[in-house]
Amino acid sequence: MSKLVIVESPAKAKTIKKYLGGDYEVVASMGHIRDLPKSKLGVDVENDFEPQYVNIRDKSDLIKSLTKQAKKSEQVFLATDPDREGEAISWHLAHILDLDLNEPNRVTFNEITKSGIESGMNSPRKIDMELVNAQQARRILDRLVGYKLSPFLWKKVRKGLSAGRVQSVAVRLIVDREEEIRAFVSKEYWSISAELLAKSSKKAFEAKLHSVSGEKIELNTKEETDKILSEINKSDFTVAGIKKSVRRKSPAAPFITSTLQQEASRRLGFQSRRTMKAAQELYEGIEIASLGAVGLITYMRTDSLRISDEARNAAYDYIGKKYGEKYIPEKPNTYRSKRNTQDAHEAIRPTVIDLTPDEIKDSLSSDQYRLYKLIWERFMASQMAKAQLNTVSVDINVGDCGFKASGYSVKFDGFTVLYEEAKDDPDENNNVLPDLEVGQVLKVKSINGNQHFTQPPARYSEATLIKALEENGIGRPSTYAPTITTIISRNYVEREEKRLKPTVLGEVTTQLMKDHFKQIVNVAFTAKLEDSLDAVGEGKTEWVDTLHSFYDDFDKTLTKAEEAMEGKRVKIPDEETDVVCELCGRNMVIKLGRFGRFLACPGFPECKNTKKIVTEADGNCPLCGSKIHEKKSKKGRKSYGCGSYPDCNFMTWDTPIEEKCPQCDSTLFKKGGKNAKIHCLKPDCGFEKAAD
Repeated sequence: MSKLVIVESPAKAKTIKKYLGGDYEVVASMGHIRDLPKSKLGVDVENDFEPQYVNIRDKSDLIKSLTKQAKKSEQVFLATDPDREGEAISWHLAHILDLDLNEPNRVTFNEITKSGIESGMNSPRKIDMELVNAQQARRILDRLVGYKLSPFLWKKVRKGLSAGRVQSVAVRLIVDREEEIRAFVSKEYWSISAELLAKSSKKAFEAKLHSVSGEKIELNTKEETDKILSEINKSDFTVAGIKKSVRRKSPAAPFITSTLQQEASRRLGFQSRRTMKAAQELYEGIEIASLGAVGLITYMRTDSLRISDEARNAAYDYIGKKYGEKYIPEKPNTYRSKRNTQDAHEAIRPTVIDLTPDEIKDSLSSDQYRLYKLIWERFMASQMAKAQLNTVSVDINVGDCGFKASGYSVKFDGFTVLYEEAKDDPDENNNVLPDLEVGQVLKVKSINGNQHFTQPPARYSEATLIKALEENGIGRPSTYAPTITTIISRNYVEREEKRLKPTVLGEVTTQLMKDHFKQIVNVAFTAKLEDSLDAVGEGKTEWVDTLHSFYDDFDKTLTKAEEAMEGKRVKIPDEETDVVCELCGRNMVIKLGRFGRFLACPGFPECKNTKKIVTEADGNCPLCGSKIHEKKSKKGRKSYGCGSYPDCNFMTWDTPIEEKCPQCDSTLFKKGGKNAKIHCLKPDCGFEKAAD
């Protein structure tokens, strides 16, 4: 008889089977097989929140197959993902397969490699009921909020709406930011800068006015600025002081889930869902030429910065051979994890250091390669020596006015030879200064008074929203991607130029929640609740007590809200556009229907004109020259078609780009995947080239 190992996905099963050999059967549960029912609350709130789990309907054949295989197996190992959700799936499997919860039949793999699988199989344990209860508490809490609040929103705002413990706070953050932007009053201010030349150099450097008569100066008007400029023009620019030092720049820590999502958004333009999909594939195993299926990264849902000694030593070996011994730090770089970190896993890192991105590029899809390259480079850089920068700060006097200039040059590139973290707001000053001496008079190339206006805070991008959620303790790493997907799919939030903007529906719903359910959308309260749920997983708190502490007040709040809103309904104001109704000349408005947003004439019922909302893409149709429109399939996949449809039926999955074809001047398209390329789709042209 063989031993049975149950994992969550077929890809993972295939990779693990390769290492375990013929004595084991490895099968996939395809995620959860048991859950709360969809058609009702499924939680007995009068009986300590007892959950009423049911087998997932479309998993009945799979459950029969797993049960049959388990009965004829010598032993069953539950090898679902090494986190709360995976622990709960194993617990549900144990119930369905009638396994003894006191038996050591639970195994976990931090990485899907030979050593990772051997380590996991050699250390079976009992199912961790504290982790299971932590997952149950979260699942039940989310069910209570969703199933109790959503019907309230249906009655008071619109049918089909939903509320969520994490999603409602995420929407509030985006709405609050939009209100900040609207309330922002821009203020004028001025600065003075000079382009200066030293005798020893032909390249000018910039210095900025810092003080007048030893006091820091703020310029608010052109008149103030012109007055100082007139004084400056009477005197020479003289070097008053020079301060030189060496600054050490540390590498960024290896990735955790949230920082991976942020960096992939900033650097690759990936949405969080896209990042996690590619990361899951890299973890579960990729067919590598000559090696077979290999799990390329460690588990991708983690908030720990811990690195194993084995991985660090492997990195040092590679760094020493590739870059030289001076690129290995004298003592290991250390990174401090945030509070409440679940330290069961390492940080996200490559499992086999010697499998460089370029070596295995041909075995990876475009997304897999780009994300693996990011993870590999970030981890390697995190284990390298610090960069050293020669910094110079110069004080320059002009009469009573003091100017400052600063800059740096690279003394030792260290980790930056490989990788530097992208920034949301890059502000690094690389103003290389010439050799200067105290008392030296500088030649003036130009002096300028510069007008500025203060800017409102920027809307959240996916990266900055994830950062805000993490910093405020809202949700956990595994929830960020599905939360963002949900609030967009439910039309509470929309993307505008890669930024997240609340819809009218999102603003109206958030205001209603602020008025009647303050705690649900309160950032501090939600963060405290997250801590309570974490305490369940650590065995510090009973999960039923945690649910009572939340639900008892929540139920009273819901009753009060229903009484206060008796007979009332919130009207969603129409969002006017600049699209003119061709039938009656009114500006059309955006409405939300069963199939999403659409344009409608505000003159209804006199004018019943409606239109689809069209998103124009870059470029023009290669067949007829009309504008290209972006479209989405039911599953959310983007396609591109001619705006003159049905007169022209051009359609492609490839993305149009701004670049024109050098042969025929038509719009070029970028094809993704393993064989990514840029090509022309105009008939009889045939131009193509490799994608960058």
